[in-house]
Amino acid sequence: MTRKFLGKTIDTKVSGYKALDPIQRKASNNSYGVDFWNAYEFNYLDLNKIPVLKVLQITILSSSKFTVESKSLKLYLNAFYKKSFQSEVDVLNKINKDISKLTKSVIEVKFLKKFNPEPASLNINVTKKINTKASDVIKFTGFRSICPVTSQPDFANIYIKAEATINISWLRSYLISYKDKGDFHEQCIENIYKDIAHKYNIKKLEVCGRFLRRGGIDINPIRSSHKKLTFSNFREFNQ
Repeated sequence: MTRKFLGKTIDTKVSGYKALDPIQRKASNNSYGVDFWNAYEFNYLDLNKIPVLKVLQITILSSSKFTVESKSLKLYLNAFYKKSFQSEVDVLNKINKDISKLTKSVIEVKFLKKFNPEPASLNINVTKKINTKASDVIKFTGFRSICPVTSQPDFANIYIKAEATINISWLRSYLISYKDKGDFHEQCIENIYKDIAHKYNIKKLEVCGRFLRRGGIDINPIRSSHKKLTFSNFREFNQ
């Protein structure tokens, strides 16, 4: 796997669209979903060259032919600090045009004033229950996986909504088994969705990975059996 910047010394002269590095998606598991990318420290200049600091959300469909490598997106967005725009709309349109071109799909870009609240859930790390109920939103905290390029760990909380009864001991052990596996955030959630659906023959299932941010950006994939998603772009901590 060859990447422009991941695991390499950064060439700070590279900026704009050329800084973006596309990653081709693996074959779909016949699921729907999105990837919510949140850039918490997005900085640009207004018409008077005054710095503006915003939280930026980029939404990429899981059906897109390509997604973007995270380090390259950081380089791309970080270069905006010295660029002046007439309005917020102009900033968003520029990012939308470039990321849409890269992913070969329709995306959404917007500024956030607040995140949605975390859904009520059953935390399977601490519960004494043996099985979940079909009505439960299931939460697993402390999920760990490994970046396949840098071998650095990534951490997340995993949320699952399944119209089925799931054995909690099995689910805990299964999610813990990722702690030394190397894969990108999106593929981890794809695999979790596929494996749970296969084991329990679940017709209605949704899996969300709420990953911790790195370099000011977090990636939050959702994979679902249905177009209307249960989970949204939420945060456990809103302070």
